[in-house]
Amino acid sequence: MSKYDIAAYVWPSYTGDEPRTRIFWEEGYGEWQTVKSAAAKYEGHQWPRKPLWGYVNEADPYVMEMQISAAADHGVNTFIYDWYWFDGRPFLEQCLNNGFLKAKNNGRMKFYLMWANHDATSLWHKPTASWDAPVIWRGRVSEADFDIICDRLIKDYFIRDNYYKIDGESVFMIYDLQNLVYSFGDIENTARAIDRFREKAVKAGLGGLHLQLAKYRTIHNTIKTTGGEVLLDRETFANLGFASLTNYQFCHFLNMDRDYREIVSDAVSAWDKFAGLYDAPYFPHISLGWDTNPRFKMYIPGVVKNNTPEAVKEALLLAKDYVDGHRGSLPVPLITINSWNEWTETSYLQPDNIYGYGYLEAVKSVFC
Repeated sequence: MSKYDIAAYVWPSYTGDEPRTRIFWEEGYGEWQTVKSAAAKYEGHQWPRKPLWGYVNEADPYVMEMQISAAADHGVNTFIYDWYWFDGRPFLEQCLNNGFLKAKNNGRMKFYLMWANHDATSLWHKPTASWDAPVIWRGRVSEADFDIICDRLIKDYFIRDNYYKIDGESVFMIYDLQNLVYSFGDIENTARAIDRFREKAVKAGLGGLHLQLAKYRTIHNTIKTTGGEVLLDRETFANLGFASLTNYQFCHFLNMDRDYREIVSDAVSAWDKFAGLYDAPYFPHISLGWDTNPRFKMYIPGVVKNNTPEAVKEALLLAKDYVDGHRGSLPVPLITINSWNEWTETSYLQPDNIYGYGYLEAVKSVFC
């Protein structure tokens, strides 16, 4: 049993047919279609890769019972589900609703949600994928939709016994802060919307809302509002109601086209900077790799080198040391990992034909 909360992100696209996904993956079994079609782009490129568990439907509770057992047995005790709301309705919920939540052993793990409120583009559609792909659905929402979202999240997820909480408050992460502010126009209106969300949680008998930020860059960045740009500083962070921060991926603030150990060294040096920017708890993050070439027909530069299970184990030890050294300022011993199953970004814990169970064994050796 781990004394740490090891939380891996889940990309919920590896499921059976969900009608709206067919505009990206026509064959009807999610982004496994892209994984199966991946090929090497250069000599020594470590693609194609194959999942040892097969191209399974992660919206099947029997499949998720197996995955929960494998995760928990190796020290991964929390899943952070990417959660989507596009065009006035949820998207890619089957993995969570039909898979994890119907698995008979899901009590072995906690879970919480990260609102992946970025715009949806044809980046997921390999034949037309490009970094400047046109927007299909906007990530911003109306105030009316936001109230519906809040009620849905509380009713369907926050009230569950295994929903992850910090100091009794349900944890909810925001991926795209800019899109959140776009939804309400300015900082003040956004803060009022979040306050309503918090009040709804308390009214539902919950301890409150622990709002977490997925941080992108090390420097102070600005947020565009209807009144102009606003600096995301300590005051703005606090006014928006955020209680902590972590990262989603190293690529959001580091150059990934180099050796993994160099990347990790730069990441570790940024952790205290993140905490200092907002005078808030920062939970250390470890990414396993980065290579988005499976999603594109052309070669895309920016591929991590030498991210072996041994190198990842060293990174996890550094995250463990950070938590141990900040016990006085961290409310929980939480470490986030990218990811459980980001196959098309080549950053996953699930076993494959290259390293087998190596990444999961690395987690187990450090935290169990």
